[in-house]
Amino acid sequence: GDVRDALLTRGAASLGDLPAGAVVGTASLRRQAQVLHRRPDLKVIPLRGNVATRLARLEAGVCAATLLAAAGLDRLGMAQRATALLAVEEMLPAVGQGAIGLACRDDDARMLALLTAANDQATACAVSAERAMLAVLDGSCRTPIAGLARIMGDGALELRGLVARPDGSAVIADTMRGVPANAEAIGAALGRALKAAAGPCWPQQ
Repeated sequence: GDVRDALLTRGAASLGDLPAGAVVGTASLRRQAQVLHRRPDLKVIPLRGNVATRLARLEAGVCAATLLAAAGLDRLGMAQRATALLAVEEMLPAVGQGAIGLACRDDDARMLALLTAANDQATACAVSAERAMLAVLDGSCRTPIAGLARIMGDGALELRGLVARPDGSAVIADTMRGVPANAEAIGAALGRALKAAAGPCWPQQ
């Protein structure tokens, strides 16, 4: 699915159009950090609950804008609610965003065969690189980490990664490329590079 984040607002056409001091609601530290890095004049407040709850709070004026995964809105048949879809250069997505993962027992040969037939190899390769990066960074939903891997036109796997302070005051980003067969190694290498660049104070909570 679409890896991008969707911006939903009460009037503004983009993040840049929000007035100074406007309130953005999100429970994601990844989104919070990137919003505040670009717009330190905005105020971010926690906004939790399912999609319907968050949209109701937006409409009630609790916040001027919120951010949700575009793929999630699409799968709920609510893609039209998005004000704008943010380019990955503006808002790097979460690891695995847009992908659907299935778990299976290692010894269930019949199910593994069925899943192999349904598997999207390019997506699996990309997510493997992203998750390897996340593992090195010891990341979770409570750490401001973003990552996106894609198979490029020349056949190379490109992985972009980002770590940040929750207040947006520091954002460290890097990119690595290699052959798709080395997806996990590329992800681990980028994770180590980001961790080294962030220094001994990582993670910043």
